[in-house]
Amino acid sequence: MNYTIKQVDKFKYIEEGEGEPLILLHGLFGALSNFGDLISYFKNHNKVVVPLLPLLDMDLLHTSVGGLQKFVHKFIEYQDYQNVHLLGNSLGGHVAILHVLKQPERIKSLILTGSSGLFENGMGDTYPKRGDYDYIKKKTELTFYDPKIATKELVDEVYEIVNNRLKAIKIIALAKSAIRNNLGEDINQIKQPTLLIWGNNDAITPPFVGREFHRLIPNSELHFIDKCGHAPMMEVPEEFNRILHKFLTKLNEPAAVA
Repeated sequence: MNYTIKQVDKFKYIEEGEGEPLILLHGLFGALSNFGDLISYFKNHNKVVVPLLPLLDMDLLHTSVGGLQKFVHKFIEYQDYQNVHLLGNSLGGHVAILHVLKQPERIKSLILTGSSGLFENGMGDTYPKRGDYDYIKKKTELTFYDPKIATKELVDEVYEIVNNRLKAIKIIALAKSAIRNNLGEDINQIKQPTLLIWGNNDAITPPFVGREFHRLIPNSELHFIDKCGHAPMMEVPEEFNRILHKFLTKLNEPAAVA
């Protein structure tokens, strides 16, 4: 991925293309690379924006879902984005939901894929086994239906994070914050059209989680993708982009006159 990372004030981000902003929020072990296929496709239709979430750079007190939401809010305000399509994967989805509940004014639609916020299987009670590369490799592979997607480069990134004591503490703080910050009672207040794209083989936020989001969010549609795990935009990008493009196109069609 050869996109320029811009910096204004304390914000680092990628911004490609023109049109209504499509803001992409990555998950706990996520990175810009997660969205490579999404950016290259949608930059022809939207202004695609990927802020680098300061998962490991906030002080411990603010290392939480709420702290990340405040960061996203400040970024959107600073950039003065309007009519935003807010997309989040995993923890990024959780942050996106919280943002729509707290600051809905600038958000036109919400897109969730493998989102936390209702239920998620974490790394398990034994996490993190620092120094155990095979354990980290197996856990990273669990993210995907096809374990080959968990490249050595990806596993190395996760391994480096959990082997750094302070980073590991912050990852645990965020994971615990996600579990504490259950949004089940508030989700029915979301007014924005919402697209849910779920992997049928998601082991971290299983298919029942997608169905529950669909049941709770009034104006939502749910799509399952077979042979796909927790990060559909990485594992089946063509199918993911097709579903998302159809959703965004439909949003911009004038309402039919009866």
